[in-house]
Amino acid sequence: MPPAIPTRNGEHTNAERNEMSDSGGGLVSRRALIAGAGAAAGLAVTGRAAAAGEAAVRIPPHDVRYENLLRGNNFRFAGRPDEIRVAGSAEQVVRAVDDAVRGGRRLAVRSGGHCFENLTASAEVRTLLDLSGMDEVGFDAGKKAFVVGPGATLGQVYRGLCAGWGVTIPGGGCPEVGAGGHIAGGGYGPLSRRYGAVVDHLHGVEVVVVGKDGRARVVVATREEGDPHRDLWWAHTGGGGGNFGVVTKYWLRSPGRNALLPAMPRTMLQHVVFWDWGQLTEEKLGRLLRNFGTWHERNSAPGAPETGLYGVLEVKHAAGGVVMLSVQADADLPDVEAMVTDFAAVVGEGLTPVFELRKTVPWLHKMTWPGTGEPGDVLTRRYKIKAGYLRRAFTVEQCGALWRNLTGPEGAQGSVLLIGYGGQANALAPHETAIANRDVVMKAVYQAVWSEEQEDAANLAWVRALYRDVYAATGGVPVPNEVNDGSYINYADADLADPAWNTSGVSAQRLYYQDNYPRLQRIKAKYDPHNVFRHALSIQPG
Repeated sequence: MPPAIPTRNGEHTNAERNEMSDSGGGLVSRRALIAGAGAAAGLAVTGRAAAAGEAAVRIPPHDVRYENLLRGNNFRFAGRPDEIRVAGSAEQVVRAVDDAVRGGRRLAVRSGGHCFENLTASAEVRTLLDLSGMDEVGFDAGKKAFVVGPGATLGQVYRGLCAGWGVTIPGGGCPEVGAGGHIAGGGYGPLSRRYGAVVDHLHGVEVVVVGKDGRARVVVATREEGDPHRDLWWAHTGGGGGNFGVVTKYWLRSPGRNALLPAMPRTMLQHVVFWDWGQLTEEKLGRLLRNFGTWHERNSAPGAPETGLYGVLEVKHAAGGVVMLSVQADADLPDVEAMVTDFAAVVGEGLTPVFELRKTVPWLHKMTWPGTGEPGDVLTRRYKIKAGYLRRAFTVEQCGALWRNLTGPEGAQGSVLLIGYGGQANALAPHETAIANRDVVMKAVYQAVWSEEQEDAANLAWVRALYRDVYAATGGVPVPNEVNDGSYINYADADLADPAWNTSGVSAQRLYYQDNYPRLQRIKAKYDPHNVFRHALSIQPG
């Protein structure tokens, strides 16, 4: 019998358990959840609702709020727009977009402000549209789906879904990321190997688009067959933010007759291992990296028991002194303790840990703890992050490039991360969503994080040289082949569009979207014919 899944009104009855999906109780039943939706209505809605006819708040440069709202998470980037518009409703977004279009002002949209590049802070942007106040988290009984506002942070989403319904989404581990950009780009996190990408659970979107007449309007698009705007829904299943319009609402519901969203774990098991850099040689570092990779090659088939494990291997520059392996898993999974132990032993073969810790914490504590997943703190808010998908473990040549750059005289504030992926995220075909990467087992992240502006040039040079060295065989970028599979749009990297750093002849858009790019171009041309929504990596109209 599957375990009881908590709902707003208590535990499931035996009849409700019989209505669970085939996931063995891992998804909350449709009937039980809808029955409790009325009692939970409004429970997890946050923020002040905008009054009808009320305009978005306009903040000009002389306003005391301007400097405080100007920067996102990466302090390297700060534009100088003529105004910041803080919207609280779809109606306010329509008015703000219309004003910008009529006034000929370049528009950029921000929800959480965690963009890795200056896509919303370029000098051309004259109106910055801030959606942080649109932070609703609730349940829409009419659509039988959960509703999430673009300005809701992931921490708010996890807390709201937990408090109201005991469910969750397989999103990221940084609680301050805004849902708006996270979901549009695909979204993944500690539960994705078990439940897929966030957009695998996306039922619909409400989007403000600009038509051929130059006027803004609201369009609702769902995955339902026969929906005349189904293509617009599909474009938001990994097509990235800032490409088609302004998302003002997401509806989330897992595919399947009885499934709504995955039940959240009760508790998470966390296991961390630290190794001292002093015991590493080029051979041992290569073995460590390849051990992590080959384990994922062998244990990433959809539905495999090991897909419950989410591992992250972080190799700091030698000056940082340590290498860390972090493993997370639902503490109630069968044989989870043994699986975690075996995984750590395989990855760390031949190395002696200097520190090892295992503990269990409540799910919500783990996913909303301040600073989790952040690329810096209140002082170190300058960073450059590059990325690539991996179908297999790094090659011997790639491991050699990592050794050279991680032991060189530069890059003391840099590191490389391998992040487990695959599993249920590989259960769909590439054309079913805008995410084309459906046979990968890891994401690789190359980063430098620093605090002072005068350190910009040295850190940028190091991480760019590292990346080019790792992908030297394919023009300095992860062109799809047996090992590499392009990159992830939510880890935006404008260098991919710069021929000085990308000599492959493959465009940035092809690296991000691959064979799905032509369809995204056609959708772009239909819903944004004037190319109102654009940035350094945006989809070009077909």
